[in-house]
Parts: sequence; structure tokens; C-alpha cells
Amino acid sequence: MNFEDRLNDLKKEKDVAILAHYYVDEEIQALADYVGDSFYLAQKGKDLNNKRIIMAGVYFMGETIKILNPDKKVYNLNWLADCPMAHMTNEKDIVDMKNKYDDLAVVTYVNSTIETKALSDVCVTSSNAAKICKKLKEKNIFFIPDRNLGSYVSEEVPEKNFILNRGSCPRHNQINKEDILSLKKLHPRARVLAHPECKKEVLELSDYIGSTKGIINEIPKLDGDEFIIVTVKAIRYELENNYPDKTFYFLDKLTCINMNMHKKEDLLTCMDNPYNEVKIDEDLRQKALKPLERMLELGK
Repeated sequence: MNFEDRLNDLKKEKDVAILAHYYVDEEIQALADYVGDSFYLAQKGKDLNNKRIIMAGVYFMGETIKILNPDKKVYNLNWLADCPMAHMTNEKDIVDMKNKYDDLAVVTYVNSTIETKALSDVCVTSSNAAKICKKLKEKNIFFIPDRNLGSYVSEEVPEKNFILNRGSCPRHNQINKEDILSLKKLHPRARVLAHPECKKEVLELSDYIGSTKGIINEIPKLDGDEFIIVTVKAIRYELENNYPDKTFYFLDKLTCINMNMHKKEDLLTCMDNPYNEVKIDEDLRQKALKPLERMLELGK
């Protein structure tokens, strides 16, 4: 019996759905039932009827699925796969800001820990952050933990006063304008599409700025058949599947070492390892649930 047949038997036996982020290895994307960005995966996890869910992503993604689905068993494909940016804020930062501003909303990027979510007013993703911030009644926005995304959203929503955090994605934040100019020199006809976790100097050189899903959807709307993609290069799998007649260029250093921890063999064994199951305190889950549910409502 080959690997795929064994996996399908296991999924049927244990009533499992596999969710994968665009940034994991293409072998896992090919085997997953659903592939998407953080917002899509959060929505899909809530809609599924399966008793068990395997999340191929980073730790906070499995946490998010579990917060929204307390009655389902949720497993991280590799429990060591974490997101450094998720830990780049703390309770003191939030409390200090709440004490400083009366009219304040704590807006938390979904790339964050459950403890941070529990202290937040609403969660957002890169695909819905501007839309949600525009709908908030508060004038002041403490945007955590990603300062680059917060800076981008602040320009999209100039009527609000944004207070930015010190965090950033180590992968996207390392890209600078010289990287983009070098690629543009090699491929002068290529259009540039960048993720808003990049620095402003990179975004200013881009023809389109958006989430991973936004980048994928934008390709057919742009002229030309060559594209420089400024986000984690594992998105290549989805892009080349959708647009085989297009050519895509990536920066080699845009690889997420945490997403790369996943191996397809783990799909057969992760449910047998107690460390892989996502378990969270119920009181903490209830507190973190409110900003996530608000995100799903306001982000529609």
C-alpha cells in the first residue's frame, strides 16, 4: 500500500481533515484537504464536521482552530513549529497602552499566542486588517505584534491613530529595497507582488500589496506573464498550479524555517504523539474566543 492510500485509510478511520498553510512544503499541500491563508483556515476549521483536524502550519494556527472548535481534537503536524513573531508582545505592553489611552482598541494579528488574543479586542489577518480597523468605533488602535503590517494598515486607515508594536516576521522583515531592485534589474518586465509583513521600502516598490491569498488572486488581474513574489516561496506550489503559463521569481532567503519542519510522514503519526494534540485552558479559551469571533464577523 502506498503512502497516499495509507493516509486516506487513516483519515477515513479516524474522521480526519488536513488543513495546510501556503507556506508548508508542497508535498504536504498536495496531500491536504484544504490549503489557504490564516483567515481561510480559521473559517474552514469552524465549518468542518470532522471529529479530528490536523493543522500543518505553525503553533498559533492549531491554537486558533482549537479555540474555535473545543469539541474537536486538533493536532499540530509538528508541535515544535512555532512563529517567532507570535511572542513579540506581552501583557505589560497591552496593559500600559490601555492605561495610557481611554479610547483604545487592541487589534491583534492572528499570528499571536492565545494569551495575547485573550487580552485583545479583535483579531485580524493580513487580508482583513484594514477592513476591520475601519469598522472599529475607537479612535486609537494598538496594533500588535507586527509593526510592518500595522504601518501598512495605518496608511490604509488614516482616520485612526495607530500605535505600533516592535515585532515583525523574521522572514519578511529581512527583505530590503536592494533585494527587489536586483530582481527587477534581472527581470525588468516582471510585476512585483508583496506581503504587507514586508518593510515600507519594499512595499513602495510593489505593484500589489496583499495577503498570500490576495497575491494568488491578483495574478490574472495584472498585465504580463512574469511576476516577482515577495513572500515565503512555498507559495510557488499554489501559483504554478493555478497559473502554469506564468513565470514566478522568488528570493531564496524567503523560506520559513518553522513551516519547513513539517514532513509528510508526520501525517501518519502526529495523532499518536500526545505533544501534538492542542490542549488549552477553558477559561483562557473563552477569553481568546471573543476577539476571534469578532474577527470572523467583522471580516465577512
